[in-house]
Amino acid sequence: MIKYSLKIPQAIYSGENSLENIKTIVKNSKKIALFTDKGIQGAGLLDNVINQLEGVEVVIFNELPAEPTCDEAQKVIDEFKTSNADFIIAVGGGSVMDIAKLASIAITDDYGVRDLLDNPQIGVKSIKTLMIPTTAGTGSEATPNSIVAVPEKELKVGIVNEAMIPDYVILDAIMIKNLPFKIAAATGVDALAHAIECFTSKKATPFSDMFALESLELIINNIEKACLNPDAMEAKNNMMLAAFYAGVAITASGTTAVHALSYPLGGKYHIPHGVSNAMMLVPVMKFNEPVCRPLLAKAYDRVVKNGRETTEEAKSAWMIEKLGNIVEKLEIPTSLKEYGVDNKDLDVLVESGMNVQRLLVNNMREVTKEDARALYLEIM
Repeated sequence: MIKYSLKIPQAIYSGENSLENIKTIVKNSKKIALFTDKGIQGAGLLDNVINQLEGVEVVIFNELPAEPTCDEAQKVIDEFKTSNADFIIAVGGGSVMDIAKLASIAITDDYGVRDLLDNPQIGVKSIKTLMIPTTAGTGSEATPNSIVAVPEKELKVGIVNEAMIPDYVILDAIMIKNLPFKIAAATGVDALAHAIECFTSKKATPFSDMFALESLELIINNIEKACLNPDAMEAKNNMMLAAFYAGVAITASGTTAVHALSYPLGGKYHIPHGVSNAMMLVPVMKFNEPVCRPLLAKAYDRVVKNGRETTEEAKSAWMIEKLGNIVEKLEIPTSLKEYGVDNKDLDVLVESGMNVQRLLVNNMREVTKEDARALYLEIM
């Protein structure tokens, strides 16, 4: 028997009015560092959190760029170091939470973000964190991962250290009630990619399978309603849960070639992470299908109630077609041409994608340079 383990946040709160738990979580804190961005603050979402922090000193860090570089992350962390805060709350999407998690292990002057790129394990946690996601997608609230862009490599790189697993998480659907459609769609498909990749990963375990399958079922049966109907609060709550479950699956297993090949698209061309994953999702799953067919059939059995398909081949084909239908229904771009990328960029993309061996080794079917080239060509 193989060995496997699972590490998750120590406390997770969800459901109606779950933001009320903030008071109990921070009751012993004197000064709180609140990580967010100006878009979140401008939308009034931060007020939902600050209203729970009466009597506690709060310092706000809102100069957080979308898709941050390692140096931009370091700049925010350097500012945070001077705050003398004793607790971190992150209110935002993946980038906000990722930088907040980095801050929790980089408060020292002994090392910085670039040092963590080379050796993530030198990071030691020195301050507790609460994650409050404002998208239902990245799963950062559950993972030990922080993704930053490395400019000179034109690539996004994951810093992975178990010390970055958040201490507390609040999943309150009110935080995504008015999320713009494009962001809801892209982040929702990001969570979908997490779930299906982790379930079909070489490193999958009974723990990751449990969370990945539950996430898949929730996403496939809720994502369109949650994105298209601002008042569909039950569907939105289900998506918050699904994104978290998929994040737990990442922690226990790991994503595969979809994410590996999407990272250069974000790092070099600044394509939003969820969009780049949506582009690669169907091509990679079709590529993997011959070796993942039994798993895709099992996923079909979980997510489709009283389904008509009876063979593994048909069930597997249905699952891949469904992934494509979701991307299409949510109007997510599937061609690199929309971002000015063409065949002259192919060699660079292939080289960068093949460098993401941290994830490619998880893929059940080996991806060669020729395979990567063919996969990128499908979305040219």
